[in-house]
Amino acid sequence: MKNKWKVSTKILLLALFSGIWLVYLLDLIIDLESIWKIAVAIILSALFYSFFGWLIGIVKRYLNIFDNFLDNTSIELLLGGTTGLLMGIIVGLLGGYPFSVISSAGKYLTIAVFFFSAYMGLKIGTRRASDIYGILPFNASENTEYDDAPVNESHSKVVDTSAIIDGRIYDVCLSNFLEGSLIVPVFVIDELQHIADSSDSMRRNKGRHGLELLSKMQKHPRIKLDIMDTSIVEEKEVDAKLIRLCKELNASIITNDYNLNKVAELQGIQVLNINELINAVKVIVYPGESMTISIIKAGKEEGQGVGYLEDGTMVVVENAHDEIGRDLEVMVTSVFQTAAGRMIFSRKIKEEKHGDAKNNLQDVQEVNLFA
Repeated sequence: MKNKWKVSTKILLLALFSGIWLVYLLDLIIDLESIWKIAVAIILSALFYSFFGWLIGIVKRYLNIFDNFLDNTSIELLLGGTTGLLMGIIVGLLGGYPFSVISSAGKYLTIAVFFFSAYMGLKIGTRRASDIYGILPFNASENTEYDDAPVNESHSKVVDTSAIIDGRIYDVCLSNFLEGSLIVPVFVIDELQHIADSSDSMRRNKGRHGLELLSKMQKHPRIKLDIMDTSIVEEKEVDAKLIRLCKELNASIITNDYNLNKVAELQGIQVLNINELINAVKVIVYPGESMTISIIKAGKEEGQGVGYLEDGTMVVVENAHDEIGRDLEVMVTSVFQTAAGRMIFSRKIKEEKHGDAKNNLQDVQEVNLFA
């Protein structure tokens, strides 16, 4: 309650000064008695105190918004916007000068051209901030200084919601194949929380699993995970915000989303896809090699049996539809790479052995009969 009725001394002095000054101006126009002067001064001071308090609150709120905008805006964007605005002002002054000689509407055309050029300069500067920052003299000198140095590929990586829900990124981080820091924006966490609050039980479990995985990764000493409190108000969709953030930070993106993968590649952003990594490290087999596979179901074609390797690769075995639930020794006949992954086609080895033994037995019988 004390904080609620706290009076600001500065605002009170300003309000008293404004009220007394306004009463003095009224006294020059209307001759007031002393008691009325005091009453009017008190009323006006109270009104000025309320008005100044409201005005200062509005100014503080917008200053906080402006401070947050500056904190979340990269130096490249600030320099690009400032440079573009200055160039737009120069172009507006030069381009608007010829219209000033027109007698009637010349001044209005000059003002319109000036403000339009300044706006376009600011817009182009913010859009092409990275290019402008790259051609600045001090940045160019820094780049030439390290031209012969080895390229450091361990820059920051922004993590998408799909990669967190997938869960395999935790094991990939522990395997030391990912270098640098992992950045998780706040709006990705908000999306995970929204999924965790879903009415669908499957989506709810995925969202909770993703939040638990983030907490687990943040506590692990070998994983460098940064939660970035940033809000990109220009974009509404999470994918668009991720693309914008990667451009501003010059970072890669870790995702399993096919559409986001393609859009990021078109925008020139390096994409680290967990699915592609898993496919790349799968066991490579060649035709003629043998392996033991457990048949778990029938295949699409007649007589086929299907099993899986430990990495999830599908193995199709000919004439194995009656071998469901058994372990078979098979020989690889062909390997195909599809959009869904690698498929291996094979046939049973025991039949080949039995077939060869049968042929040898027939040859022996024919030899004995001939003898």
